[in-house]
Amino acid sequence: MTPVERERRERLRLRAAGWFAEGVSQAEVARRSGVSPQAVSVWHRAWVDGGADALRSAGPPGAHRRVSDEGFAEVAAVLEAGPEAAGFTGQLWTLARVGRVITQVTGVVYASPSSVWRLLKAHGWSRQRPARRALERDEEAVTTWRSTVWPQVKPPQRGRMR
Repeated sequence: MTPVERERRERLRLRAAGWFAEGVSQAEVARRSGVSPQAVSVWHRAWVDGGADALRSAGPPGAHRRVSDEGFAEVAAVLEAGPEAAGFTGQLWTLARVGRVITQVTGVVYASPSSVWRLLKAHGWSRQRPARRALERDEEAVTTWRSTVWPQVKPPQRGRMR
């Protein structure tokens, strides 16, 4: 919904609040405003409970960024210190680990890795890969695995004749 449409709908609800205050029936408010009687009933209940302010727009739909810029600055300081300084094994940040750091530092829980990724991107962070391979990597074991184990566990390709 565009901001213009949101404002138009809010004006309509506030106009209905004025009619409610004048004692106009819900059916007449529905006719005047061109909306369903059910919608007017919801508006009326909100107006009775909270006045005209209860009919104001709640703003754009969707989740709001829950970690403040100051909170993210604290998270960034932990991330820059490295995973081992934060109590993790190894020198690799994963989205799950970053999510745990966000929860520890700010108390905000992100339910999915994609939410953590969106937060990182919003603050200018990008995905990184190690510049070199691990010293512990055993190239011979990798070659053996690729030639013997992988062909046995690899799913068959569909649509090809053997």
